[in-house]
Amino acid sequence: MPILQDLEYHIISDGISWTDGGGAFGLVPRVIWAKQLPPDDQNRIPLALTSLLIRSEGKTILVDTGYGRKLDDRAKQIAGLVRSEGDLLEGLARLDVLPEDIDIVINTHLHADHCGGNTIEQNGRLAPTFPNAQYYIQRLEWADAIAPNERTQATYLPENYAPLQESGHLKLINGNTQITRHVRTAVTRGHTRAHQVVIIEAGGKTLLFMADLATLHYQFQRLAWVTAYDVEPLETIESKRYWQQWVLAHDAVIIFQHDTQIPTGKLVPNGNRFKVEPVSIS
Repeated sequence: MPILQDLEYHIISDGISWTDGGGAFGLVPRVIWAKQLPPDDQNRIPLALTSLLIRSEGKTILVDTGYGRKLDDRAKQIAGLVRSEGDLLEGLARLDVLPEDIDIVINTHLHADHCGGNTIEQNGRLAPTFPNAQYYIQRLEWADAIAPNERTQATYLPENYAPLQESGHLKLINGNTQITRHVRTAVTRGHTRAHQVVIIEAGGKTLLFMADLATLHYQFQRLAWVTAYDVEPLETIESKRYWQQWVLAHDAVIIFQHDTQIPTGKLVPNGNRFKVEPVSIS
């Protein structure tokens, strides 16, 4: 139960997704990336599905919602979904947090592994999983999600977000947004056109919830390492260039949402490059 000043936060798992390594590393040859993160016999690597629970100024905030509970067996198999310790809702329950207790959900973007848990099936219909929450989504991200193109339509699934508008739970935000005194979002273009990270600043400490600005710590160490899923890879490189300097200037602890090797770490100089060193925040 880490506490910074009057703020409390918890990292919660929605499981592991065994995902094609080529997708995660893009143009980086397998012979190079496999030395860092050896794949299984199907060329898959494990990606953590991490959400962040924050309590700040009387608000209970959830950052991203994982895959959720709507996937059928085939979809779970395609996602390589393994939940040996339960899903997000079970993780919240272990903290005595009910879905009704969540005041704000922040979606870093609307890919299925980040927003699938936004909605849940109830009485044959889709409803917000967190009935008392406002869901904070970038307006441009919403626009791209409701009108996907041939490249993005497989990753934007309307059942994960369309019901939020119908039920009045949707809150569209424009650019960098202050959520509470200690919690804010910042747009980091590249993975999607309006992907956003979440920043916590309290008690003289700074945390950066990376989301898919860098899926793994390797991609934050090396600017050119970009996933195959990024819709604007050159923008990703420039975003990472900026945020490398930002985390150094703020001595920030980084939460790598998908990283099973270094889930939390700090960026440090390493010759003419950078490396991420693991840091515990428990």
